[in-house]
Amino acid sequence: MQALPVIGSATKAARAPAPGQAKGKYCFISLGCPKNLVDSERMLGMLQLDGYELVPSPEGADFAIVNTCGFIEAARSESFAAIDEMLAMKERGDLRGVIVSGCLAERQQQSLLEERPGIDHLVGVFGREEVTKVADRLLGGLQEQRLIFKPAPARPLNDQGRFRITPKHFAYLKISEGCDRLCTFCAIPKMRGKHATKPMEEVVAEARELAADGVRELVIVAQDTTYYGLDLYGETRLVELLRELEKVEGLDWIRLMYLYPMYFSDELIDTIAASKRIVPYIDMPLQHINDRMLKRMQRRVNRADTETLVGKLRERIPGLTMRTTFITGFPGETDEEFNELADFVAEQKFERAGVFTYSLEPDTPAARLPNHLPEELKEERREELMAIQQQIAFEFGDAQVGRQLDVLIDSAVPGEKNAWIGRTMADAPDVDCVAYVTGERLKPGALVKCEVVARTDYDLATVAIGKPR
Repeated sequence: MQALPVIGSATKAARAPAPGQAKGKYCFISLGCPKNLVDSERMLGMLQLDGYELVPSPEGADFAIVNTCGFIEAARSESFAAIDEMLAMKERGDLRGVIVSGCLAERQQQSLLEERPGIDHLVGVFGREEVTKVADRLLGGLQEQRLIFKPAPARPLNDQGRFRITPKHFAYLKISEGCDRLCTFCAIPKMRGKHATKPMEEVVAEARELAADGVRELVIVAQDTTYYGLDLYGETRLVELLRELEKVEGLDWIRLMYLYPMYFSDELIDTIAASKRIVPYIDMPLQHINDRMLKRMQRRVNRADTETLVGKLRERIPGLTMRTTFITGFPGETDEEFNELADFVAEQKFERAGVFTYSLEPDTPAARLPNHLPEELKEERREELMAIQQQIAFEFGDAQVGRQLDVLIDSAVPGEKNAWIGRTMADAPDVDCVAYVTGERLKPGALVKCEVVARTDYDLATVAIGKPR
């Protein structure tokens, strides 16, 4: 766990206070998914605008904010560890206060404060706009209203005016909030509410703001991206949104994440295939392929329709990279059903895939299902599936050797001259592989043509052969 380094890029509404004029110094720890990261950036923007100074370490800060994840047990454990570390610093006198925000705060609310009374303030997911007032109360020694929880709004909160902590050249753009899927294993609707579409004009305005701030790659995120527009406009409107985003000057890559198989229309496929800015990359979480498992998960899809959709995507989008996720050890999963999943993964050869063991979430319908499996079996199945996927990923990497690919440079290799870390179109930030680049006169944010010379485990080794642009 680390506090956020001060590498952010402030959009027009979020400039840092002048030296010596800060109301207070704070460190910020952001955990969880890109959607949570957008919330963190919005809170950072408001704090900066209000005169607070972000510092890279909790040592010497006035207070710490931990924006938590509460999705599964592993994420909660990480959040608890971060909270406890900050509370220990407060106990030693190294911090004046600790603010806890985000999904874990939203999920546990008062019980979290009872378990860890040293927390000064709890801010729920939709209370983030109050963060400056909370900071003011903390430094003012005011103890009233320690809990800030707001109901999920009918429209998503506006995310403009962020202090970005991603590298300057890429950013996440959240197009909706919440989820209507009600998958039996998932607690997100309890934390984030029902699906709420961000109006198209707000999304486009935010995209323009980000592009003006130097963003070249826009990563579209939501809990359910293909559902976009249904609640607000009475029909899905992702195609129309993408066409508007394609018009935003300055963007080179638009990457689509969290595309649910439902509402994936032929028009959407054709829009992606024909676009010069939408990269041929689709992140589509499938979770399983056996029909009985899908029904128990309440995914509202089946194997036949999934295979038809994947076939369409492969056939009609040239050079497509597909990313997906699967769950092993869901309650009642038999050996035969797991073997069906393993065979499916081997057949489909998804270029990118993540595998998670089923996490029992007490406040979800799946917790009440019979025949929960032992942790050892869940992990054994995960390892078997990952071994299959590893071979697929290695074969895909080997097939790239000798090809010329565009690489977006993310950072320099520490301590090395003319050595860089970047990503191809096949790689989303943080979750996929990287391309190591040897080349002169490069810098973060440069887009450069490279020749792939080798595969190094999951990653690629490349040499720059073109001028950066």
